[in-house]
Amino acid sequence: MRPTGVENALFGMGNPLLDISAVVDKDFLDKYGLKPNDQILAEDKHKAMFDEIAKKSKVEYHAGGSTQNSVKIAQWMIQTPHKVATFFGCIGTDHFGEILKQKAEEAHVDARYYQQTQEPTGTCAACITGDNRSLVANLAAANCYNKEKHLDLDGNWELVEKAKVYYIAGFFLTVSPESILKVAKHASENNKIFSLNLSAPFISQFFKEAMMKVMPYVDILFGNETEAATFAKEQGFEETDDIAEIARRAQSLPKVNKKRQRVVVFTQGKDDTVATIGEKVTMFSVLDIDQNDIVDTNGAGDAFVGGFLSELVQERTLEECIRAGHYAANVIIRRAGCTFPEKPDFP
Repeated sequence: MRPTGVENALFGMGNPLLDISAVVDKDFLDKYGLKPNDQILAEDKHKAMFDEIAKKSKVEYHAGGSTQNSVKIAQWMIQTPHKVATFFGCIGTDHFGEILKQKAEEAHVDARYYQQTQEPTGTCAACITGDNRSLVANLAAANCYNKEKHLDLDGNWELVEKAKVYYIAGFFLTVSPESILKVAKHASENNKIFSLNLSAPFISQFFKEAMMKVMPYVDILFGNETEAATFAKEQGFEETDDIAEIARRAQSLPKVNKKRQRVVVFTQGKDDTVATIGEKVTMFSVLDIDQNDIVDTNGAGDAFVGGFLSELVQERTLEECIRAGHYAANVIIRRAGCTFPEKPDFP
């Protein structure tokens, strides 16, 4: 009998955002100075937009943010028991925060949010025009996570201790690197699996110091080809743009827990996924998909990680983890936003 999920075995911490998507027209984009296909952080001129889009006739809400997306997909892949995934992050005490709680519950994720009153709940508006999506993220409360007031509390730390696998997207390095370090050290000292995502080129560039403090505790490093290239450049890996070589060098960076060899997994969109297995770098081909079936590639990276984690937490092989990652990404890119059917069809 293969092991299955156990409650709270997977722990994620990150920036929770309420995804709000609605179909808008060109006038709406022009009003807020948006491009049809783009991803930006909200500025002051966008603040009123979130309430305006929420008043549109057909609006959809989903629990979002990179890490939350991944643990949500891992839970969907596992199905039962519920609450295999725990999630920590900061929200506001407002209407959007209540919707976010409800959506996390519907996804069967054990979300334990830190709520504060200074900032409203973080949101990501997806303004849809035809086949295009313009994403505007307002981190707001997500930036206010407080280690002393949440992670360090006995009841919350017990959930960290209960977990076997930890996953944090690099985006959270901009919010609470000290929280990441505390979790990473716990994982390392107890020979559990700590995984981190490079998340975006700007993290390797501007939050390099925080990232490299965490790196010695990283057992699994995720990223895509663009993030890997930026990381390599910032690390001064001699002139190489060979993704397999970058993976090999990232694997050999200093590591605290010697009982586990670091695994590096880099996705490349429709091209092969690159992973280090032992001393070898192996290529895994992704599932074929007709270009016409692709609706939205935005959540593909989060979905890949979610699929991967769903098998990892059940102690499956690296090959099986990657196969599940490819399956989840293949499902997500056929749909708008990071959404999925009721049940996975994963053998």
